[in-house]
Amino acid sequence: MNKGIFSKTFDTTSVDQNFALISQLGYQATQFNFASAGLKALPDNVPLEVVEQIRQAAKKHNVQLEAISATFNMTHPDPAVIEHGMRCLDAICAAAEMLECPLVTLCTGTMDPEDQWRFHPDNNNPEAWASLVTSMRTALAIAAKYGVALGIEPELANVVNSAAKARQLIDEMGSPLLRVIFDPANLFEEATLAEQHQIISDALGLLSNDIAIAHAKDRTPDGSFTTAGRGVLDYDFYLTHLRNTGFDGCVVTHGLAADEAGEVSVMLDTYLQPA
Repeated sequence: MNKGIFSKTFDTTSVDQNFALISQLGYQATQFNFASAGLKALPDNVPLEVVEQIRQAAKKHNVQLEAISATFNMTHPDPAVIEHGMRCLDAICAAAEMLECPLVTLCTGTMDPEDQWRFHPDNNNPEAWASLVTSMRTALAIAAKYGVALGIEPELANVVNSAAKARQLIDEMGSPLLRVIFDPANLFEEATLAEQHQIISDALGLLSNDIAIAHAKDRTPDGSFTTAGRGVLDYDFYLTHLRNTGFDGCVVTHGLAADEAGEVSVMLDTYLQPA
């Protein structure tokens, strides 16, 4: 396994500067956000000169593009929001094809109209699931045009809020282009160590064959998010069991401050280096 970091961790003035920092801190890869190239995080157009800037920076600093973010609320109550998101997804998938980036990341959404990462009680209703299924079929048709995969991440606040629901959606879609972003810190808030281990084991049992990339962040004892290695997540258990599934891809950290990136890089090396 290798390690990556969200490009938007760093508030840089250019893609070249961003990728230089990523490389200097020991990361081999990034999950890229177009905000790091001076565009909107969800652009409706990606100019060819921006694609070339990213390509050149990646080559110069030997940074692999593991994924590109295209998150929008796929189950928003307003269809116009979803339609706009799909137009942007098309532009991002086109850029991903040109950059030979294999994965574009999504948010399965929430019925909350204001925040795509905030829980809404209607998320568990059949109507929310039906909306997601409709959106995902459209998204997969877009991805197929460009030969890129789409990544979904089980999140407690979203419609896909468990490993079981991720499994259900993948099976229902029946497409090899729908993959998983595996982040155990999104599968629990407060849990004993034994409960945490069981959650991770069960989730890997359901999803291991479909994991494209993994994430690295953490939880505090009260359930808040924190920087990887600073919380209660058992990284030895997590990454050992992830490796035992046969996963040999990228572990991407996020949810950290720029000045914590070096610390997390060293921590991940502790677990990612071959035994």
